[in-house]
Amino acid sequence: MNWLKVHQRTAWICGLTLLVPVLVYLNVIFSLLGVHSETQAEIDRIEPRIARLQGLIDYEDQLREAAVIVDSQVLELVYPVSEDQATVSAELQTQVRDIFDTAGLSVTNSQVLPVREQGNFDYIGVKLTVKGSLQALDEALAGLAVYLPLVLVESLDVYPARVARGKDASNQQTLTASLQVLSLRAAK
Repeated sequence: MNWLKVHQRTAWICGLTLLVPVLVYLNVIFSLLGVHSETQAEIDRIEPRIARLQGLIDYEDQLREAAVIVDSQVLELVYPVSEDQATVSAELQTQVRDIFDTAGLSVTNSQVLPVREQGNFDYIGVKLTVKGSLQALDEALAGLAVYLPLVLVESLDVYPARVARGKDASNQQTLTASLQVLSLRAAK
């Protein structure tokens, strides 16, 4: 103890010198723990992705078969890429007009809309104005639902038709419908 009292300055220097390696050691330990926790967090973040990819690899053959089936079913619902856009537009307009005529509606106006190209498909639209009974409109919409390639009703506005009421007028209400239908054509 006497030595410490006599050589206080030397004791402080020796103590601090011994303390520096301890601090460096603790710094290295805490740095390694931080790196370990960051690495573990990265592993936990990536692990679900790897599991998903492994699942895709395990079921690759089944997924390929399902994709082929879906592709063949899609080809039944859209016009093929081999048909020209103008030809498809004219055919769609003719077929839709025939469906409405067959249902008992009179088509007062129809026009082919500009083709919209989006993704792998061309959206071919036709705008129609029809006049007739509600039952005939229902029958025509049912006819559109079963028509292939698939025809979708994009918009439909229905309102009562203006008719003169007289003694000879029938009691059945006539309506006018303005609708826009579209069908898809494979673009690629």
